[in-house]
Amino acid sequence: MMDGKLSRRDLLKASTALAAGSAFAQPLKAAAPEPSVITSALIEAARKEGKVSFYSALELPVAERFGRLFETKYPGIAVRVERSGAERLFQRIGQEQASRINAVDVANSTDTGHYLDWKRNGWLAPYVPEDVARHLPPDQVDAEGMFATVCAWLEVIGYNTNLVKREDAPRSYADLLDPKWRGRLVKAHPAYSGAILTVTYLLVRALGWSFFEKLAQQRVMQVQSAADPPKKIQAGERAIMTEGNDYNVALLKEQGQPVEAVNAAEGNPLIIVSCGIFRNAPNPNAARLFQSFMFSAEAQQVFVDTFAHRSFHALVKERPGRAPLAALKLLKADSAELLAQAEEIKARYVKIFGV
Repeated sequence: MMDGKLSRRDLLKASTALAAGSAFAQPLKAAAPEPSVITSALIEAARKEGKVSFYSALELPVAERFGRLFETKYPGIAVRVERSGAERLFQRIGQEQASRINAVDVANSTDTGHYLDWKRNGWLAPYVPEDVARHLPPDQVDAEGMFATVCAWLEVIGYNTNLVKREDAPRSYADLLDPKWRGRLVKAHPAYSGAILTVTYLLVRALGWSFFEKLAQQRVMQVQSAADPPKKIQAGERAIMTEGNDYNVALLKEQGQPVEAVNAAEGNPLIIVSCGIFRNAPNPNAARLFQSFMFSAEAQQVFVDTFAHRSFHALVKERPGRAPLAALKLLKADSAELLAQAEEIKARYVKIFGV
């Protein structure tokens, strides 16, 4: 451009930049497919495939229970459950997809950022079960029909009632920094658990990294899964969990165990569990049937009644005496921000806690 004229290369660069700018300013989105009902033809096609592979971040007893329920309802179709922490599953699926290993049919994750990544990579298949279209609120369903919220729960502070008096229990995350709790806390790790990665992201957003820097001085017992801290306080190995699945606490309490949950003053981290089908699923018909089953009122009620999870299905009845989500102060993650910050969060967490 030394002579004031645009070269062909400059014009190409400019046109490419304009095109890219238009694409990002107004991204094209596909419409969600029409809702799908379960037909005899789908069941027959699924039976011919004979199996479905379910990658799940739900606790193993939960995922296996739904596998057995599905096998009972649809004999001749075996469910293979591959269970791990959400962050480990994310790595595994990424490696398999990169190697063109078509192994996963249906997957769920406690890290909502994962589904944005899989969708961006073109790995998901659009499929909207009838129950999703009719009974889930729009904000729990991907606009292009790639995934939806299969269940949810809260992450809460908790304590052993034999070791901590109710009046002495922490009421906020800030209370966990009291020197009297040094050596008495347990928490899970964001490099393993998608739920804990979400909690870490939310608390950094609300309280800053200084909170975790101070918490690390409390000689905290570190475990992997968000399901582990409730078990540690129940066994008396630690008096207080800094965060853990509320459903574990509820179920243990129903069994007469000495545990109690605390809704933190700063708010309750809401964990959304998305579920969807992969585009290159080796058993696509069985995958669709399984996805429809998981979102049925029957299965959704099992999430609530048997496992004390939350459901957004309009026909599902809440557990007696439990406060609805609408009545609680919630901390909600932005999926895009969570995805963008995930690796930085894990790295900084490891540096702070040394684990």
